[in-house]
Amino acid sequence: MNPALQRALQECANEPIHLSGAIQPHGYLITCQLPDWTIRHVSANVEALTGATPEEMLRHSLREFLTDDLIQAIAETIGFGEPGAPPQRAAVGNIGPMANLCDISVHVADGLVHIEIEPQPRSAGERSPTVVAQTMIARVAASEDIDDFNQRVAEQVRLLTGYDRVMVYRFRHDDSGEVVAESRDSALPAYMGLRYPASDIPVQARSLYLRNRIRVIPDATYVPVPILPDRDSRGAPLDLGQMALRSVSPVHLEYLANMRVVASMSISIISGGRLWGLIACHHRTARRVPPGVRAAADLFGLFVSMRVASREQQHAIALEENARSVRDTLALRLDNAADPRLAMQGELDLLNRAIDCDGVGLVQGGHWYSAGRAPDETQLPGLLDWLQRSNTGTGAVSTERAVDWAGNVEAADGLAGVLALPLDLAKNEWVFFFRCEEVEEVRWAGRPDEPFLVNEDGEKIGPRASFSAWHETVRGTSAPWSDGDRRIVGRLHMMLRERYRRRAVHAEVGDMQAHRVRLDVRDQRARLLQLSELLEGLVHVSPQESAQLSERINKLESDLQSLIGTPSVANAD
Repeated sequence: MNPALQRALQECANEPIHLSGAIQPHGYLITCQLPDWTIRHVSANVEALTGATPEEMLRHSLREFLTDDLIQAIAETIGFGEPGAPPQRAAVGNIGPMANLCDISVHVADGLVHIEIEPQPRSAGERSPTVVAQTMIARVAASEDIDDFNQRVAEQVRLLTGYDRVMVYRFRHDDSGEVVAESRDSALPAYMGLRYPASDIPVQARSLYLRNRIRVIPDATYVPVPILPDRDSRGAPLDLGQMALRSVSPVHLEYLANMRVVASMSISIISGGRLWGLIACHHRTARRVPPGVRAAADLFGLFVSMRVASREQQHAIALEENARSVRDTLALRLDNAADPRLAMQGELDLLNRAIDCDGVGLVQGGHWYSAGRAPDETQLPGLLDWLQRSNTGTGAVSTERAVDWAGNVEAADGLAGVLALPLDLAKNEWVFFFRCEEVEEVRWAGRPDEPFLVNEDGEKIGPRASFSAWHETVRGTSAPWSDGDRRIVGRLHMMLRERYRRRAVHAEVGDMQAHRVRLDVRDQRARLLQLSELLEGLVHVSPQESAQLSERINKLESDLQSLIGTPSVANAD
């Protein structure tokens, strides 16, 4: 990667966007400390709401500026919530000498009560957010096809909010994003299918999308309103990560301007604790979205998240069940085999069904065995060399890239992904799972290798200005090995290693038994030699004594023959 670009990406990733020290101008912020509701922070524009300057409000009680019924509603909302939770709507009421009708949201963080206030038009007779969300959910719930579901989601959010464009934006395994559904004004160009580099939504921004499920910018041309004071009692910047009114990064505002977007909103789609994607909304002019509409959008977003999580969970369960069936069958066959190690060579077709793969391979004693779509034996040195470079323990080793083990895409012959499990590291015996490459014709929204405008000194001077579709053919990579794949092969690995260890134990027991037999034979031989020497010294014996000696000799001979596994001559018919 270009060093200047790498520095610019690192600078973007390090930007503390949750510590902006300001809010957007369409609302007001008052931060209090309980139990006496002492005001610790206010936004610099608060006088327009309360008629009191920031200096006149700081260190005074909130009760001097809000009515008791509003404070009671705020207190009750705090009681129902948890510290660190996203803001919750507490009340709608009149505030200030002009009795402005305002929507009030509240959350608790860092020991402070943060109250966000947004004036509302007096004519705003909005429907219940819950009723609106239920209607939206009913219109999408029946869809079983994922593409149709995503499209309906985009259409419903656009119908609710009136934005020019609403997209369902899904994050990929490499953190790049792809537009998988879109509802738009016909005058706008289509973004459907476009892919955006991971740098467009850096890691700290994705973290905030997890903390605050809905984000709104009514007018991206705004001038930020400072928070007074901008530091808390410990001298640290005030953490605004949970605030709906938080002023966003200047880089993001410039990014929107380059896209000719003036107003935006995003709704987080969360699955399994990770950010699966966003419902992203764009508008060409400034657009206010009332808190009630945002609340309905938030409830709808929660449903979409649950639906996505449920679908992923069902898929994971199906894979687990199939893997368990294969694992149980393979275990039974290996248990019934005389040598589980050698039996593995004949079970590769079954092993190929254990996880989502295109082929399997097995290296034993320096020989190569395979089933399905797998490399030929000429690729074995490259695979073993890759393992030697990559293996750091006794677990699975994986890659999605053909160049890692084949040297180049052409040599891999259409394969790319490899997941390898060690069976016997001492003998360098491994089982491999292979995936074919996914040849993709990717349409990027602008060149992914030019996410910023960078000057000659390597300083980032702004986000990219071009979003024209840029085509790229991607080869030599497979679908990534997921956490679910790793869990499945982890259990498979335990089963196979147990069978391998059992074979080693049996072999060790067999060696010990053979050693004992050799010792017994040696002992019996010594006894026979002693008896022979004794017989040579016996000249005068009675017939009875001779018969007893003969019986003793026959017994020793029988014992010796049984040790070596042949019938006794004395007892033969």
